[in-house]
Amino acid sequence: MKPVSLIGAPTDIGASVIGARLGPGALRVAGIQRALENFGNNVVDRGDLTGPDNPMLPPVDGYRHLPEVIAWNQTLHDAVFAELEGDRLPITLGGDHCLAVGSISAVRHCRAAGKKVLVLWFDAHADFNTASITPSGNLHGMPVACLLGHGPDGLTSMAGATPAMRHDEVRQVGLRSVDQGEKELLHEVGVECYDMRYIDEKSMRKVMQKALAGVDEDTHVHVSLDLDFIDPVVAPGVGTPVVGGPTYREAQLCMEMIADTGQLGSIDIVELNPALDQRNATAELAVDLLESLFGKSTLVRMQR
Repeated sequence: MKPVSLIGAPTDIGASVIGARLGPGALRVAGIQRALENFGNNVVDRGDLTGPDNPMLPPVDGYRHLPEVIAWNQTLHDAVFAELEGDRLPITLGGDHCLAVGSISAVRHCRAAGKKVLVLWFDAHADFNTASITPSGNLHGMPVACLLGHGPDGLTSMAGATPAMRHDEVRQVGLRSVDQGEKELLHEVGVECYDMRYIDEKSMRKVMQKALAGVDEDTHVHVSLDLDFIDPVVAPGVGTPVVGGPTYREAQLCMEMIADTGQLGSIDIVELNPALDQRNATAELAVDLLESLFGKSTLVRMQR
């Protein structure tokens, strides 16, 4: 395994509900570093990045806190890019999901090294709003759109080229709350999405087989895990919970099947809101899922 770096990004600058800024601390309390070290990993905690405070202002031209969101994402981009250049596996400890613009834009390092990129976006929401269709202006509802070139220049060009990703490099899993404008734009762009109805009909195993199709030794897999992906009965500590999500076991299966590929290259853990959690249960769940991403299993498994 590659050595691992933890990067705290304590901000809720893009969110509708404050509290995600406390996420990195809660993950550390839940023992994230020790859990990864138990697998024999060399783990370095880089501490927390710093950036603008949340000014709690209304939207301007369809965006809330755009200058602050750009600043946080640029700082995170530079930190993640440095770890990838050092052949380390960076884990972003969020913070809200707007941060994925910076972390995923940094994955351009892997493309420059000749690797394919696959982003697995686990979320209850599509995060595909733009300034013209957003009902709120909150930028944590726009990162996928920004990464695909639909957004302000300060975010769409962070990878050094626009767009940072092609639509066929992202798979969205677990969707169950999508705004009308997002539905139309997702269909127009052609993003591969697996909503809860599809998962119910086909099973999570078949969904993940489709999502991981084509992954080989030349693929860099980035996991962007919004903890509201999981049903709030299991993961209550999130700012925008949506009932009807994957179960604990379904979420674990996703992580285990990614681990089976051996191609995990970078991770976001975002939207953990300890102010809304119950005895740090959601942070502990996040660490549990992370262990599965790094190969934790009940038995020694035969690949078939």
